[in-house]
Amino acid sequence: MILETSHNLLLVALSFFVAVFGSYTSLQLMRGIRTDDGKSKIGWIIGAAFALGGGAIWTMHFIGMIAYETSMEVGYDPLLTFASLLIAVVVVGLGIFMLSKNPKSVLVLLVAGVVTGLGVASMHYAGMEAMIMAADMSYEPTLFTISIVIAVVAATAALWLAFNLDGGWQMFLASIVMGIAVCGMHYTGMASMTMTMNHQEVAIESTIEPLTLGLFIFCFSMMLLVLSLIVTLSQLQKRMYEQLEDEDEDDAMDDAKPHPV
Repeated sequence: MILETSHNLLLVALSFFVAVFGSYTSLQLMRGIRTDDGKSKIGWIIGAAFALGGGAIWTMHFIGMIAYETSMEVGYDPLLTFASLLIAVVVVGLGIFMLSKNPKSVLVLLVAGVVTGLGVASMHYAGMEAMIMAADMSYEPTLFTISIVIAVVAATAALWLAFNLDGGWQMFLASIVMGIAVCGMHYTGMASMTMTMNHQEVAIESTIEPLTLGLFIFCFSMMLLVLSLIVTLSQLQKRMYEQLEDEDEDDAMDDAKPHPV
């Protein structure tokens, strides 16, 4: 028997908010990557990977999963759940690292976008496999393929935006576009899935309860994103002041030099 499903619209809206906020935080972190040629550049990349891969993408994914309502009890395998987090952070970090080496190269952008997009799609479907329930999942091929294409296009666009935008309003609008793309991939993938009852007994008690998992993920991710954003903006502001001070010192030295009459 095919199960009827629906979505909790409040949780869908919450997943979109997380995707946008995580995207905005990651864009701010990537400003640090562009302006830092020292050892701290790796720190910026790791931070951006967690903000985009762990916050905007993975957190959005699992809140979106909890928003998916069925008449059947569902649990989540802890190992697969957190393995999917690792996939998201690693592939996003790899894409950012690749492009940071040569941000003006179209070829590098496309390769990094494909690698990151396929990794994000892998994260999504690995997270789906973490669902433990008395049903089998199957996927409609066309929507399944479209979801992967969306993931690749969204990843490529996100990387391009990260290395080409500076203005505050530009970044805000870009984060909304990225949030739409991330949610578009997730909910297209969910739309491709059909659940069919198999009447098998499953040990739901040994899994993570969905609402508990969702609240933990949301609270922990939002705390990290807010802290990351505060630290990032303070560091960028400090760097801006240092650059202004250096420029003032250079101007003062030029004024102090004797000028030929």
